[in-house]
Amino acid sequence: MDYLLLVLSVIIMLLGFIGCLLPALPGPPLSFVGVLLIHFTKFADFTAGELLFLGLLALIVQILDYFVPAWGTRKFGGSKYGAWGSILGLIAGLFFLPAIGPFGIITILGGPFVGALIGEKIAGKDSNSALRAAFGSFIGFLAGTFMKLVCSSVITVYYVREIIQHIKQ
Repeated sequence: MDYLLLVLSVIIMLLGFIGCLLPALPGPPLSFVGVLLIHFTKFADFTAGELLFLGLLALIVQILDYFVPAWGTRKFGGSKYGAWGSILGLIAGLFFLPAIGPFGIITILGGPFVGALIGEKIAGKDSNSALRAAFGSFIGFLAGTFMKLVCSSVITVYYVREIIQHIKQ
């Protein structure tokens, strides 16, 4: 059973990192679930404080991720159309318009910007206002993604450190 949970936790940890880029998957909470799974094996034994810290970190970052892109869009004069366009642009960039492999960096970064620009144009904004709002949406998307990647990386460091400590014993 320990080995099954180990394999499952590794898969969930990887999904956690993928979830930092895909809006449909909650990256940091998935990474935390990976930690919880490994905790119930012979490969790790986290303290209650570590679990609480990692759980709160994942929760706070996940909540902030809903506000940061909207903040970026609003800060640069964007609307709901720009925010939704950014999300749809990311999805289009990931699945429908891959430039370099299935998850091309160009389309991952360009999709939200182009989507926000189109969304703002649909909202009736002039080109300069739409471009400015698209830039804000893009900055908000990057900030949220960076925040989630840092969080999942911190969780992964705890995960790997704990496994290495138990292997040495």
